[in-house]
Amino acid sequence: MAEVKLDELPRKTRELFDKAAAALERGNEDYAMDMLTAILDQEPRLLQARKLLRAAQIKKARTKGGSATARMLSSLTSLPAVLMASAQISKNPLQALSRIEKLMAKDPTNRQYGTLLVKAAEAAGLREVGIQTLEMMLENAPDDVELMYWAARLHDEDGDTRGARAFYEKIAELRPNDPRAIKALKDAQARDTMRQGRWEEVGQVGDFRKVIKDTDQAEMLEKQAKAVKTTDDAAQLIEDLKSKIEREPGNVNFRRALADHYLRLDRFDEALAALKEADAISGGGDPQIDRAMNAVTLRKFDAEIKALREAGRTAEADAKAAEKDRFMVEDAARRVARYPNDLQFKYEYGVLLFEHGQFTEAISQFQQAQRNPQRRLRALYYLALCFEQKGQFDIAVEQLQKAASEISLMDDTRKDIVYELGLLHEKMGQPEKALEFFKEIYAVDISYRDVAKKVEQRRAV
Repeated sequence: MAEVKLDELPRKTRELFDKAAAALERGNEDYAMDMLTAILDQEPRLLQARKLLRAAQIKKARTKGGSATARMLSSLTSLPAVLMASAQISKNPLQALSRIEKLMAKDPTNRQYGTLLVKAAEAAGLREVGIQTLEMMLENAPDDVELMYWAARLHDEDGDTRGARAFYEKIAELRPNDPRAIKALKDAQARDTMRQGRWEEVGQVGDFRKVIKDTDQAEMLEKQAKAVKTTDDAAQLIEDLKSKIEREPGNVNFRRALADHYLRLDRFDEALAALKEADAISGGGDPQIDRAMNAVTLRKFDAEIKALREAGRTAEADAKAAEKDRFMVEDAARRVARYPNDLQFKYEYGVLLFEHGQFTEAISQFQQAQRNPQRRLRALYYLALCFEQKGQFDIAVEQLQKAASEISLMDDTRKDIVYELGLLHEKMGQPEKALEFFKEIYAVDISYRDVAKKVEQRRAV
């Protein structure tokens, strides 16, 4: 999976990243880490967020301090979490990645945690994350040759022959008489020479046929690491992945990568088939694969609806849109039943139920989803909305007060919570109390919804 840039993501995600950066500047590392972790759970390929998260973790660790003995005891107490994350890497690497980040929050310079994170990143097809992590680890251990070999290999696999060559050169400097280091550097020079097109240097670095073979492999890896730009590139990558699947039929990640390339070409049915095969191989227990199948199906619906509307077949487009709507609710219900312990799925199902006016059913989902730290505030917010729709204003206020007590920064979530408290107090016949809530938002964001109108009209009375 290729790295994504911040400007490629939705506005809400970009705003959340900016708030995390601002929180870190103010010294609120915990809040910044919570927001960045939430971003990475949604988009693990955003290296900017992971780099900022690591900076927050390191800053907090340095502020907190701690002796070597304390760190050793922390490592011992974290052993069960380490073992659990290790076991998850082959089965669900993205979930393992999330678990390991929690370990890194305790000790971001811990070599064992960093090593696990790189392994999980590789298993998830996120080589860029692995490279970034290794480079950060090398800042604390600049002469660790094994980490350099690992980083060089990942650069090579990512098609970055120049980056790999730089690491091999450093290794050769540290171990000038090591045959392994000498051979690795010569091979890296050959690959980089071919990548740069300097054919006249081939004779200096090794056998011509071997160089050609290494170059072809590097070109393929480079294409895999970058976004598909042409149909020919995509077709070549698809065929290469099919060959890999034949050689390693039990490798789930190859099928996930194949689905990703099919999706880039809008070949939805083939993408779904590849994901279903990956799901079967993994034993049907990987929520990330399930989520990917859901995303492909929704993309397919959107493409079909767009084509029907462009063809002027409005009635059919509306019918297809209604079919998509039914699918979203039914598939969310299926995921909740299939993964009863996944609180994120309960939250998503609750939102859909709320949007369809099924407030009692939504309440049940949100009451469970609030146990998810990353969804707790929003789950409480939606609980309040559900109770409000049922006319139970006092219970709705309780949910919002609980949520408001857990967040001090006036971000979008707190604004929504405080605004809803204002509306509820209006409905309860308490305009002065409502005005207090609206003024709280007005003081920091005059453009939020109609809060300016509510405050200024009340003042004019």
